Amino acid sequence: MADDSIPAENGTAPATDAQGSPLPANMQVLAQFIRDFSFENPRAPNSLRMDQRPEIDMGVEMNAKGRPDGLFEVDLKLSVKASNPEGPMFAIELVYGGLFQLANVPQAAIEPTLLVECPRYLFPFARRIIADATSDGGFFPPFFVEPIDFAALYMQQKGQIGETAGQA
Repeated sequence: MADDSIPAENGTAPATDAQGSPLPANMQVLAQFIRDFSFENPRAPNSLRMDQRPEIDMGVEMNAKGRPDGLFEVDLKLSVKASNPEGPMFAIELVYGGLFQLANVPQAAIEPTLLVECPRYLFPFARRIIADATSDGGFFPPFFVEPIDFAALYMQQKGQIGETAGQA
């Protein structure tokens, strides 16, 4: 969900070239980082036997906030819990962040850019971290998070906010 600290005026109004044509929108990735990471393997080594496919419970969250310097921090949080009838196999929580600079992005497109395009860029890196952790934790083959439709997830979250506001 978007953080309320995304500034309304952030200097990203569309600029124009010498002929007055708008310059294309631009998103720069200035940094990527693991903000928080946890891997639990509570029943190892017994859980390492893969007699059957585990049941997977997964959660995804996107957050963005503006900074005073005009940059944006975007976090992609992935939570994965795997279990079988004998109990939990592993649990992972990863908050993977990025520092982004936007230029020439219309005001109405800032939030969708931060909560769709930025997480879309961060996702392959977060996916690899989870795959490596599950493989290094003793699970073979590694667990690969399925691709995520961030646009649909964003629209779903916007709809839930609208419903909540309508009920208030």
